[in-house]
Parts: sequence; C-alpha cells; structure tokens
Amino acid sequence: MDNQDIISLYETVADITDQMLAAAKTGNWEHLAELESRCSSQVEIIKMNDRPREPLTPTAREQKTRIIKKILEDDRQIRDITEPWMARLSAMMKSTGTERKLVQAYGANQSS
Repeated sequence: MDNQDIISLYETVADITDQMLAAAKTGNWEHLAELESRCSSQVEIIKMNDRPREPLTPTAREQKTRIIKKILEDDRQIRDITEPWMARLSAMMKSTGTERKLVQAYGANQSS
C-alpha cells in the first residue's frame, strides 16, 4: 500500500467513528453496534497494512496524526455517552434479576 492508501483507510475509520458518534447522540444503539463492527473490520485492515512501502511524507504524517486525533476524540465522546447508558442498563438488569429471585423465593408464600 502506498501513503494515500494508508491515509484513505484512516479516513474511512474517521468517517465511521463520526457516524458512530451521531448514532450514540440519537440513542440508535443498533446502528451504533453495526457501525462498531464495521469500524473493527477497518481497524483490522489497518493493522495488517499500516506498513507503507515508503515512509510517510511529512504532510501525510501530519494528515494521519490529525485523523487519529479526530478518531480518538470521537471515541471519547462516544464513551461519554454510552458508559452512563451501559451503567443504567446494568443496574436495571441487576434489579430485574433481584426481583425475579425475590418472586421465586417468596412468591409462592404470598398466596398463603
């Protein structure tokens, strides 16, 4: 792969993380999961190919750095949105599990 191919791969990931952030902001969790899968696939392609035949030019290196910073910022914002949501979901699941255990343990005794 040449320098432009590598930059294009990073730009694709940046585009996907931008879409992921938009999905997280709107609470579209299914779309977010689909995009996360696409993003993971692209990252794997980068891992296998991010060894250009020639060193990156200073301009390409700056462009790659700028793209990576944007990807990381999108990721931070996505985590800021999803982590509280995941914590609430986990708490709800624990609460539902506790309720189910209480019903199983004491539910039959309430009819006496």
